[in-house]
Amino acid sequence: MQPSSDPSSRVSFPFRDRKLPAGARVLGPTPATDPIRVSLIVKRKQPLDLASLHGRHLSREEFSSQYAADPAAFDQLRAFASQHGLSVDESASSLDRRTLVLSGTAEQMQQAFQTEMQQVEQNGQRYRIHNHAISLPAEYAALVDAVLGLDTRPQARSHLRRLKDLRPAAAGAQSYLPRQVAQFYSFPTDADGTGETIGIIELGGGFTTTDIQQYFQQQNIAPPTVVAVPVDGGQNAPTNPNGADSEVMLDIEVTASIAPAAKIAVYFTPNTDQGFLDALTTAVHDTTNHPSVISISWGGPESSWTQQAMTAFDDACQSAVALGVTITVACGDNGSTDGVGDGSNHVDFPASSPHVLACGGTRITVSGTALTNEVVWNDEAQNGGATGGGVSVVFPLPSWQQNANVSTATNGGSGRGVPDVAGDAAPATGYSILVDGQREVVGGTSAVAPLWAGLIALLNQKLGKPVGFLNPRIYPLLGSAAFRDITQGNNGAYKARVGWDACTGLGSPIGNSLLAKL
Repeated sequence: MQPSSDPSSRVSFPFRDRKLPAGARVLGPTPATDPIRVSLIVKRKQPLDLASLHGRHLSREEFSSQYAADPAAFDQLRAFASQHGLSVDESASSLDRRTLVLSGTAEQMQQAFQTEMQQVEQNGQRYRIHNHAISLPAEYAALVDAVLGLDTRPQARSHLRRLKDLRPAAAGAQSYLPRQVAQFYSFPTDADGTGETIGIIELGGGFTTTDIQQYFQQQNIAPPTVVAVPVDGGQNAPTNPNGADSEVMLDIEVTASIAPAAKIAVYFTPNTDQGFLDALTTAVHDTTNHPSVISISWGGPESSWTQQAMTAFDDACQSAVALGVTITVACGDNGSTDGVGDGSNHVDFPASSPHVLACGGTRITVSGTALTNEVVWNDEAQNGGATGGGVSVVFPLPSWQQNANVSTATNGGSGRGVPDVAGDAAPATGYSILVDGQREVVGGTSAVAPLWAGLIALLNQKLGKPVGFLNPRIYPLLGSAAFRDITQGNNGAYKARVGWDACTGLGSPIGNSLLAKL
């Protein structure tokens, strides 16, 4: 197929002119010879109607035959690439992931997608932005959902908070090992995650085998099997405990403490919208490691994402639902504003996707081995964090939240309520972890996503099959013994209350009761 030479026949993808963060400066046009890799997210063979599945999980063969990309569409887009001198990285492309990867120079990419790119520097790091809409000839645009990779600004942040950063210092702070927190929440003790794989998405940092062995041996737990899976050039690259290593180790040490016999697959990728999505789709469709649950402790305000990136990411989460893979996501550590600073309230994405389990944060009070009280985590008075939560302005109210009395957004709108569930996130009642040889106490909703991922691995083992997308199954349990309802505290604009709320969702888990209900 030959594209039309008429520029008016081109179709532009939705464009948001995102403001550069404070301290960023534009250096000038991207050099014409700079190498660039772009991910084309290609439409499915046919739309995926999850409601028509009625909760049934598809086999990978069923998914491939019905909901992967059409090979003919890939062939047409290969022709488009050839016309512009772009090469196709076949090894990085995948029909199931619906991703076709193109490589070429900046000049070739700008001509192919009719946009302009500039270099930006911030805090010593250089990245690339485009400040015009991306377009494709109409016959090719009809095949594509998103074009990612032209803009490489950092997309997400880790939702981790350190006890040592609280000012003034937290009085009466108490740290716990992840296994203790699991005990407080009555997680099943006759399961260890055998036969399960937990996937973890990381946008930086790394782990050392020495840390993992030492951490678990000191608890008389057999060290877990942990594998690093590189995506888009990302790699296991530990540096120091002040960076992303703390996030990586928190995620590994929490999940593996709860489900020590589960395999842990860590997908390392660059912190861009392209890298983030490629890591998720790689994990969802990983036929080597087969994760049944994926934990994500990274995100950013909905307002910081482009619409095409959010749509593509949510679509990948829908694929996970169809395949029976659960995704747990931290909902942010900056309260109801999500740290945007524009005077409005925001929710974090991908936690706001209606196809993930969004995880909020609490502060616990413990007597001996018993949890005696639990409130919304909010340390903003100590220059610390607070659980994210609120109402999406992008995604409408899902059917399974219709009876949850989801708050009206502070802008008067209605949408998907965040979070769905909660767990201990306050650094003052935080998790004791080992990072680059150093002991550290951390919290944040970054701890809650892997906490729930570990629990789901146990539930999968006990039930003998994956629970998959939990939300439609747990919202009818509102007010039951499966959850501890959190009714005290706030995250800024939203207050805890009886039933679902925009701070802690349905509440924190009562593991054995939840297992019995499922």
